[in-house]
Amino acid sequence: MSEPHGESLGGIILHHVTNDLNHTFLNLSLFGVNISITKHVVMIWIAAAVTVGLAIWGTRRYRKDINSQPEGISHIFEILMNFIREDIVNPNIGANHGKMWTPLITTYFIFILICNFLGMIPFFDLIPGGSSTVTGNFNTTAGLASITFFAIIIAGTMKHGFLGYWKNMIPGGVPAPVLLILIPIEILGMFVRPFALTMRLGANMTAGHIGMLAIFALPIILSAAPVGIASILLNTGIYFLEMIVSFVQAYVFTLLSAVFIGMAIHAEH
Repeated sequence: MSEPHGESLGGIILHHVTNDLNHTFLNLSLFGVNISITKHVVMIWIAAAVTVGLAIWGTRRYRKDINSQPEGISHIFEILMNFIREDIVNPNIGANHGKMWTPLITTYFIFILICNFLGMIPFFDLIPGGSSTVTGNFNTTAGLASITFFAIIIAGTMKHGFLGYWKNMIPGGVPAPVLLILIPIEILGMFVRPFALTMRLGANMTAGHIGMLAIFALPIILSAAPVGIASILLNTGIYFLEMIVSFVQAYVFTLLSAVFIGMAIHAEH
C-alpha cells in the first residue's frame, strides 16, 4: 500500500530502522573506504560520551577517597559494578583474571544499554538520517563482537602462551584422520561466536522497532479510528517490553562475551 506522497509503508518502516547513508553530516573517505559521518556515528558518539560521563561521575568520590561512602549515582554505579563482577565475570572468567576483564565487560553492558535506551527516546528521531537505535546497525554490533573476538585470543594467549592457546583448541589424543574434520570446525567456531553476538543484538533491537512501527501502521492500512486507539494502547505495552529487552540484550551480549573469554582462559574445562 502506498502513502499519498508516494512512499510505500514498507519504505517508511525501513527508513526508521536503518541508517540512511544518503543523509550524511560530513562526507569522508579513507583509502577508498566510506567513513562519512552519519546519524548512527553521531549516536555512537553520544552513547560513548554518556558512558564516559557516567563512569567519571559515578567514581568521582572514590578518586578523592577510596574509603568514601557511596551515595546517589555513585551508589548505583557500585551496585552495577558488583553485579557484573560477582554474577558475570567471576563465575565465567574467574576471580584471578576477573580484575583485568571486568572493565571491558562493564563497558559493554553500560554502552549497549545506553545505545538501546537512546534509540527509544522520540527526540532523537527528529535528527534526520534514519533510525536512532545504533545497536540495530549490524556494523555496530560487528564492531563490538570484533573486540570480543580479539579479547578471546588475547586472554587465551596471556594464559597459555601463543602456541599453547592454539594447541588447546584441539583435544589431546585425537586420531589424525579426525583432525581433518575437527580443525576446520574449531576454526569455524572462532568466527561463529562473534557472528552470533553480532546477529543476536542487532536482530533483536531491529525487530522490536519493526513491530512497533507495524502496529502504528494498522490504522493507516485499515482507515479505522478505533484501530488507531488500540494500536496506541498496544504499543504502550510493547514500549515497556522494549525497555526490558534493552536490559536483556545488554546482559546477554555481556554474559556471552564473558563466557567466551573464560573458555579461552580455562581451556582445560
